[in-house]
Amino acid sequence: MPDPRIKNEDQYRALVEKGYSKEKAARIANTPDAGVKGGRAKPYDEWTKEELYQQARRVGIPGRSYMSKKKLIYSLRNN
Repeated sequence: MPDPRIKNEDQYRALVEKGYSKEKAARIANTPDAGVKGGRAKPYDEWTKEELYQQARRVGIPGRSYMSKKKLIYSLRNN
């Protein structure tokens, strides 16, 4: 039975099978437009701190309000 908290169940299962933790796979699968290809997003280094904060909020990174721009980038890339 699919978990109703997971927005993109197929992507979630694929990520878990790839070796991602269940928490990280759920966070990615629940991100708006997750898995949509296009490659139009600019690199995190070019984002404003506010944009990084909003993205961290969308994916559920804890402690984001205390993070510097550099820490936000690190957390988004590694969580």
